[in-house]
Amino acid sequence: MMRGLAALAFGALALLAAAPASATVKIERIVSPAGIEAWLVREQTVPLVTINYAFHGGSSQDEADKSGTANLAASLFDEGAGELDGKAFHERLEGRAIEMSFRVGRDYFYGSMRTLNENRDEAFDLLHLALTAPRFDAEAVERMRSQQLSGLRRAQTSPNDIASRNWWKTAYPGHPYGLETNGTLETVPRITVGDLRDYVGRVLARDGLHVSIVGDIDAAAAGKLIDRAFASLPAHGNLKPVPAVTAGGLGRRIVFPIEVPQAVVTFGGPGIERNDPDFMAAYLVNHILGGGTFTSRLYKEVREKRGLAYGVSDSLVWFKSSAVVLGGTATRADRTGDALSIIQKETKRMAEDGPTAEELAAAKAYVKNSYALSLDTSSHIAAQLTQIQLDKLGIDYIERRGSLIDAVTIGDAKRTAKRLYGGGMLVSVAGKSPGVTPE
Repeated sequence: MMRGLAALAFGALALLAAAPASATVKIERIVSPAGIEAWLVREQTVPLVTINYAFHGGSSQDEADKSGTANLAASLFDEGAGELDGKAFHERLEGRAIEMSFRVGRDYFYGSMRTLNENRDEAFDLLHLALTAPRFDAEAVERMRSQQLSGLRRAQTSPNDIASRNWWKTAYPGHPYGLETNGTLETVPRITVGDLRDYVGRVLARDGLHVSIVGDIDAAAAGKLIDRAFASLPAHGNLKPVPAVTAGGLGRRIVFPIEVPQAVVTFGGPGIERNDPDFMAAYLVNHILGGGTFTSRLYKEVREKRGLAYGVSDSLVWFKSSAVVLGGTATRADRTGDALSIIQKETKRMAEDGPTAEELAAAKAYVKNSYALSLDTSSHIAAQLTQIQLDKLGIDYIERRGSLIDAVTIGDAKRTAKRLYGGGMLVSVAGKSPGVTPE
């Protein structure tokens, strides 16, 4: 939900944001005068301040018959707040070249803001207004609801959406993780302004807040700005519990025979949680099998050798109450069975034999060296710091990460490969594919 900036100001910010981050990220733990903890990285090369934050409580807080509530709420925080209606709020943002965004995942409500130093007081005042006094005016609510419903109507015929949606619904039946983050055509019309305010009141609280700041600012000034935005929020939230759950449906194949030139395949199964001792081994093994690079086994077998798909990959996804390994591809409808057979064969081979020592060494080098790409701008650094906080990895994680990777042995990798891929998978196919039938 990023809002456009004035053209000149946008260009200036883009140039500033493109400046490379320093090779060493020095993170300070700071505490605001009101007692809010945050992580700060001082970057004095550009006169810019970036803040990234997250609250516990995302779409998993939606009621089943009103899924999409959190997503609709997130779309409305910059549509008017306090005494400012939507038009006035946008004008204030654009007039000062302030970038502000809000979004939800299954477990968290995320926000970010970026501003020039000279405008930071006003920027944090606007953020405070958005979080503490969203207006939810009727016109704005109905406009954003209409946009959400339009997206859902398009998703009804999108093979990507169909395959993904039904994978999650089958993997997590009756659980909040199985609900649609964007809601459905049936649930979104039921959402009231009262539901939106209830979500905000239960989720936006200081005890579920994690904050990261990057920019040309010292600890004292950062602490004052943090309080300016967040100090008046309620001390405690009121989240409903999300029970721990393991992805199910293993061994099943669900097929939706829609008429499209390319069939879409979503596949996956239970993953490994972020705090598991085998997580780093799993991350490396997943990189070798299908981690999204040109050297992965799936890419070589499906794309390079047989030309069955433009791309194929899988990745580790973790939540507060579950974890999955999830992959996907799109291929010509009449070759779906071939692509799927290769994916299953390679996944089974990885489970049984694990990676080779050469593959593990190459994966370690790539995973270590590519991490710098996630720290190349102030926005990326701030987002990484917030995620590290959410994952409870410790303020020294960036320094320790390389040694954690180096510590993974070939024995660890082989054991974890069996654990990760040995249980089979749930497959969801959207498309008419000869020979590909439900199982």
